Amino acid sequence: MPRCNAAVLPLSSSDDVQGGGVPGRAVRNSLTRRLAAVALAALAWLGMTAAMRAQEPGEAKAKGPTNRLAAETSPYLRMHARNPVDWYPWGPEAFARAKAENKPIFLSVGYSACYWCHVMERESFRDPEIARFLNEHFVCVKVDREERPDVDQVYMVALQAFTSGGWPMSMFLLPDGRPFYGETYMPPRDRDGGAGFLTVIKGIDRSFRAERGEIDRAANGLAEIVRRKLGASGSRRRPPLSRAMAAEGRRQLAAEFDPEYGGFGYNPQNARRPKFPEPANLVFLLEEHRRDGRQPARKGAGPGAGAAADPLPMVLLTLDRMARGGIRDQVGGGYHRYAISRYWIVPHFEKMLYDNAQLASVHVAAFEATGDPRWRAEAEATLAFVARSLTAPEGGFYSSLDAETEAGEGAYYVWSRDEAARVLGDAPAAEAFLQVYGLKRPPNFEGDRYVLLQPRPLEEQARKLGLEPADLERRLRPLAARLLEARERRPAPSRDDKVLTAWNGLMIAAYADASRALGVDRYGDAAAKAADFLLGKLRSPDGRLLRSYCEGRATLPGYLEDYAFLIHGLLRLHAATGQARWLDEARALADRMIADFSDPAAGGFFFTASDHESLLARPKDPYDGAIPGGNSMAALDLLALHRIGGEERYHAAARRTVEAFATTLSQDPSSMPLMLVALQQLLDRLPEPSPAGPEPVAAAAKPASAGVVAAAARVLDGEKPAAGGSFRAVVSLSIKPGWHITANPPGMENLVPAVLSVADGQPARLDPAYPPGTDWQPGQADGEKARVYEGRVEIPVRVRLDGAGMPPRLALKLRYQPCDEKACLPPATVDIPLDLTPVTKP
Repeated sequence: MPRCNAAVLPLSSSDDVQGGGVPGRAVRNSLTRRLAAVALAALAWLGMTAAMRAQEPGEAKAKGPTNRLAAETSPYLRMHARNPVDWYPWGPEAFARAKAENKPIFLSVGYSACYWCHVMERESFRDPEIARFLNEHFVCVKVDREERPDVDQVYMVALQAFTSGGWPMSMFLLPDGRPFYGETYMPPRDRDGGAGFLTVIKGIDRSFRAERGEIDRAANGLAEIVRRKLGASGSRRRPPLSRAMAAEGRRQLAAEFDPEYGGFGYNPQNARRPKFPEPANLVFLLEEHRRDGRQPARKGAGPGAGAAADPLPMVLLTLDRMARGGIRDQVGGGYHRYAISRYWIVPHFEKMLYDNAQLASVHVAAFEATGDPRWRAEAEATLAFVARSLTAPEGGFYSSLDAETEAGEGAYYVWSRDEAARVLGDAPAAEAFLQVYGLKRPPNFEGDRYVLLQPRPLEEQARKLGLEPADLERRLRPLAARLLEARERRPAPSRDDKVLTAWNGLMIAAYADASRALGVDRYGDAAAKAADFLLGKLRSPDGRLLRSYCEGRATLPGYLEDYAFLIHGLLRLHAATGQARWLDEARALADRMIADFSDPAAGGFFFTASDHESLLARPKDPYDGAIPGGNSMAALDLLALHRIGGEERYHAAARRTVEAFATTLSQDPSSMPLMLVALQQLLDRLPEPSPAGPEPVAAAAKPASAGVVAAAARVLDGEKPAAGGSFRAVVSLSIKPGWHITANPPGMENLVPAVLSVADGQPARLDPAYPPGTDWQPGQADGEKARVYEGRVEIPVRVRLDGAGMPPRLALKLRYQPCDEKACLPPATVDIPLDLTPVTKP
C-alpha cells in the first residue's frame, strides 16, 4: 500500500526549492555528505509498496510504563503512550529542553487512521535500540495532524523540499523550531539497499554536531520557503475578478478529467497514480450545471465530447465509478479515503468523516439535479454508515476508522471467494451476488482475496441474468446485509473517537441537506443534535470555538476551518428548518471569525487567530483539497449571510476574501473550485465591467421591480408601544399578479430571500416570523424547488424598542427578489412606515 499521501501545496518553481542557499543546496551539499546515500535510499524505499506489504505485522500492543502522551486526549497520541521513546506533545516544554540541552528536535506527525503511521510506530518507536538513541540525542515531539493542522501545514511545506510529502511526517528541527531535514515513512533498519530509520538518525546526529553552521544556513533558507509559501500575499497587484476565471476553472477540470473512470488528476502516462474523490470539484461542477440552466442528463449518460460544455456528465460518471468501485464499502456503505489507482478498485482503507460528509451532500445535490433515485439511495447509505459507526451518543460525530485491523491493512473489509460463498450459503441469489460484486473474477487483492465492487453496471448485470434492475437489487440487498452481519463479527478497525468541530460542521450540513431535499425528519434531528452538542461543549466561556473533544474534555483553540465549516452547517440547518436560532448562532460565529481571523491589510482570513501561538508562518489556507479551504468556505458563508439578512458588512468581507486570492484564481482556478463558486455568487451582485468601461444600468431595470410589491404595516390591536418595551405588529404585502418574491428561507441557495428590517438610525429591531411560502419549481432547474410568496402575504413581527425615547413612527424596509415564470430580477427594496399609535377597540 502507498503512504498516507499529503494534499500537496504546489511549489511554483524549482527556484523556490533552490533559492536562498536552502535544502536543494545546503542540505544536499553539506548534510548529505554524510547522508547522501541515506536520503537516496530512503526515497527509493518510499516507492516500494510490494516489499512493504510483506513486512512483519508487528507485535502485540506494548505494555509497560507510559510517557507524557498518556495524558493527551488524542487517540493517535495515546497510541504512542507506552513507547520507550520519551515523547513530548507539541508545546513549550519540549522546545525549552531542546534549547537547554542543545539537541535537535525529532518531530513526528501523523493521524490515527494512517496505516503507515501505525507501521512506523510498531517497527521503530517500540524498538528499544532506536528509542535509546532518540532519547539520548534528540528531543522527540509527536503531533496529531488532525488536532494541530497549523503545525502540519507549516512543516509539510518544509518536507516537500525533500520529497512529495505524506504521513507519517518525520522532520528534524533546530531547537528554535526551524526545520532542516525531512522524510516520511522509513523502515527501522537498512534493508535491500535502503537506509533505515536508525541509520538516518545516526547520520543526522553526526551532522548536527559536526556541521552546525551549514545546518543553520539550511534551516534559514527552508524557513524562508515556508514563509513565502504560506505567508500573506501583501499588497501584490491583483487582476480584476471576472467570470472568465470560473470558465477557465471548468476548462482545467475538464482537461484533468478521466473520461473512462471519472475523477480528476488523470495522467495517461501514470494511470496508477492514486485517485481521490475531490468532492469540492463536484460541488463546483454541479453549481456550473445549475447556472447553465441545463436539463438533467440522461440516466447513465457519459461525458462524451460535451464534457467541457456541460459539467454534469463529469460529475455523474465520477459518482458512478466511485459508487461501483472498491473505494465504496459495498457491504457497509460509506467511502474509503482514496483509491491507489485510476480504476477505483483497491482503496486505502481508512474512512474519514470529512469525506463521507462531503460526498453525502454531493449525492443529495446530484439527486436534486437529476431526479435519479440512485443518488438518493447513495446519500442515505452513507448517512446510515455514519449513524452506525461514527456517531457519538451525545450527538457529535467521530473522526475516522483505521485502515488496518490487527496489523493487516483492509483485513476487515476483504473476502476470499470461499468465505463469501459460505456466508451466502444456498440463498437463491447467491450466485448472482458473486457475479455482480466481482467474486467470479480473478482476485483483486493480495492473498487471493477480494475488495468487493461492481465491475459492470447493475442494469447490464440484470440483463445477463434476465431480471429487471430493481428486482435484482431487491434480491441482493438481504445478501449484502448477511455479509455485513458476518463482517461485524470480525475484529473491527480502531475508531478515532475525538470530535473535531470543523469536520462536524460538514456532517451537520450533509444531514441538513438530506433532511431538506429528501424530507426525512430524522436527518434534521441528527443535524440539530450535533449542532447543539458542538455549541454547548466546544465553546469557551468567551464564545470562541474549541477544536477537539474527547473523553469529556474540549481542548485547543479553534482554527478558521472550525468557524467556517460550523457556520456552513448551521446555515444549512437554518435552510432546512427555518429556525432562527441556527441563523443567530451562525451570525455570532461569523462576527467572531471576522474579528479574530481576518487580514485587514490584504483581505481574506488567516488559518489561525490573531492571538494564536506563533509558528514559522501564519498560513492563509488558500486551496480546496480533500477538505475545503477555510477561505473558500468563509466567503460562501458570508455571501449566504448577506443573502439572508442583507447586511452589507458580510458582502464586503466576502468580496475582500475573494479578491485576496484573485491572482491564484487567474492562474490556477481549478485549485480553488469552491472559491470559484463564491466568485460566481459574488459577481451575481456586482456589475461586471465591459471592455469599454462600466456598463450603465438599464433604464427599465428599476421600474420593472419597483411596482411588484406594495407593503403596509400596523400595530396589532391592544398592543401599546413604549420606549424600552416590545410589541406585536404585522406587515402586509400585496404582490402584483404574475409575479412572486422568494420566501424566507428561499429553499434554493442562490435566491435572495425576503428580509424585513428597520431603516438605519431607527431605535428598534425586528423579530419577523416569516411564513413558509409555497413551492415553485424553475423550469430551467428541474428537481430544485424554491419557496415563494404570491398574492397577499402577512408577516407577523415583534418590534423591540430601545429605551431612548418614543418615536411617533418607525421606518421599516423590505428587501426582496421579484421573479416571474421566466426570470428573477435583481433585488429591490420597498420602504414601509409603521405608525406607533396603538389601535384600540371600543
